Amino acid sequence: MGSGVTVERGVRFRLPDGTVLISDHYYPPEPGPTPTLLMRQPYGRCVASTVVYAQPAWFAAQGYNVVIQDVRGRGESTGSFYPFRHEGRDGAATIHWLAGRSECNGRIGMYGFSYQGLTQLLAAAEQPAALRCIAPAQTAGDLFSGWFYHQGAYRLASSVGWALQMLRGDARKRRLRSASGQLEEAATRLPALMASGPYSRIACLTARGLPTYHRDWTMHRQAGPWWSRHDVSTRMDRIQIPALHMWGWFDTYLDGSEQLYQRLLRESKAPQYLVAGPWNHIPWSRYSGEVDHGPDAVLDTDRLLLRWFNHWLKDSGEFDSEPRVRSFALGENRWHPLTAWPRPSHPTRQAEPNPSVQNWFLDSDGRANAIQGDGRLSLTAPTGSRPRDGFVHEPEAPVAAPGPGAAPGAYLQNRQDSMNNVLVYTSPVLTEPLRIAGRPRVCLHATSRTASADLVAKLVRVLADGRSYNVCLGIARSSWLFGSQGLIPDRVQCWEFDLEPSHCVFATGERLRLIVTGSAFPLYDRNPGSDVSPEAASSWDWQQNQQQIVHDLNHPSCLQLPLEPRTVHNEVGTT
Repeated sequence: MGSGVTVERGVRFRLPDGTVLISDHYYPPEPGPTPTLLMRQPYGRCVASTVVYAQPAWFAAQGYNVVIQDVRGRGESTGSFYPFRHEGRDGAATIHWLAGRSECNGRIGMYGFSYQGLTQLLAAAEQPAALRCIAPAQTAGDLFSGWFYHQGAYRLASSVGWALQMLRGDARKRRLRSASGQLEEAATRLPALMASGPYSRIACLTARGLPTYHRDWTMHRQAGPWWSRHDVSTRMDRIQIPALHMWGWFDTYLDGSEQLYQRLLRESKAPQYLVAGPWNHIPWSRYSGEVDHGPDAVLDTDRLLLRWFNHWLKDSGEFDSEPRVRSFALGENRWHPLTAWPRPSHPTRQAEPNPSVQNWFLDSDGRANAIQGDGRLSLTAPTGSRPRDGFVHEPEAPVAAPGPGAAPGAYLQNRQDSMNNVLVYTSPVLTEPLRIAGRPRVCLHATSRTASADLVAKLVRVLADGRSYNVCLGIARSSWLFGSQGLIPDRVQCWEFDLEPSHCVFATGERLRLIVTGSAFPLYDRNPGSDVSPEAASSWDWQQNQQQIVHDLNHPSCLQLPLEPRTVHNEVGTT
């Protein structure tokens, strides 16, 4: 392997139920015993998350045993794969086995992002004694609210795309050549696949002999025991070891990552560290969508991980000087230290003013449709009566997600936001920088013609030259927001919901903008507007909807922005 690293491939570990897990072991140049780094993953041991991390041999060369293991039913490991279901016990058993091997000194850390992040959390919740620290990146602890659903809406693009990827592996392992071919062909026409309905019964995802997990995700539309059996949402207090969290401002699972961090801050007594950068799920670079966030966005996450593991597994003390939070401010393109990531702290419309939140009120002369309309954001609440703004949600032609085909990242929004099916509210030119850090929130007084509807709120940064780029997004489905009260047609009801978190600086000369509409497809599934559940709806079930936003003295619709803590302005290094 070079650098004195040796590798032992295909190491077998038999679980009590007879399942055999296969791993590759990378040994450091100097003989042990030394600490062990473990990654458990479903994508093939050769991949080993090297799309964002250094090769396992690099970490081994720094003095660690590195173990990359195929989870149950994937790669060469035996058994049946069902996402997340077996990772807790299998992970804990693997850790106990590794701790007893002669090359290990009894100290183990885990690393990895996405699925590999959840394998860490699930193992940690089993509390194996040898597991001393974890580094869960771009993942979630609550699968329902942080991975598959966002405030009632199904994350269609990521869920269908991931199901296609995983089921192809299942088809090959089960020697289902026909099903594999169908999945391969479907992957070449993903937009058309997501546009068809019902999406819970997409033929290639429900072929005979394949696991049923995609259908199961779509059928369990409420949080509850089914989901908690597969995640750590009800067992956060059992994760009592230090964790290094990594987020991307444009990551698919940003919402789930932030929820996880906040829960562990409250429920774990162990230190929680956070690095939040301007990244997509893949890659972690200076480029996201159509925006270059500058050279500082390229953080050496491998050496950061090395310092993390050296600190907890080798007692080096290297993380003593590291800030608890290292956050990259979009727009300003600089890293800043924080003592903690801000917890949601939004006043409701009846609450007293909150100095950490700035309210921008919606106003118009009744034609806020599109960027050429008259929608405005003002720091002054409306007085008297004001005309309403309306738009039409058409399930057959839904408003698209900010990125093409729901691609993550920051994209130019001007063309998309020129359509009359979006409402646009823009602030005056800023005379001083506006710095936000946390979760924006909206309070929108709205009506709907149908008894089922969505509202989408998109925060946009408008540059001095007029170009506009998405910052963050939120959606709320009426069934999730109003519960048993329900959405009452043509009655004004208040939609209060969060957008995903962000850290952004709107510079002097720029403007901020709020976009309100009824969909963000195919990032989220479309609301059919009928009494047919979205996963079962086809074009026969779609109903057009007229929606209105009310903004007057008695209905002060507003955007609530979390202001950056005043102690954040010191810059931190990028190594």
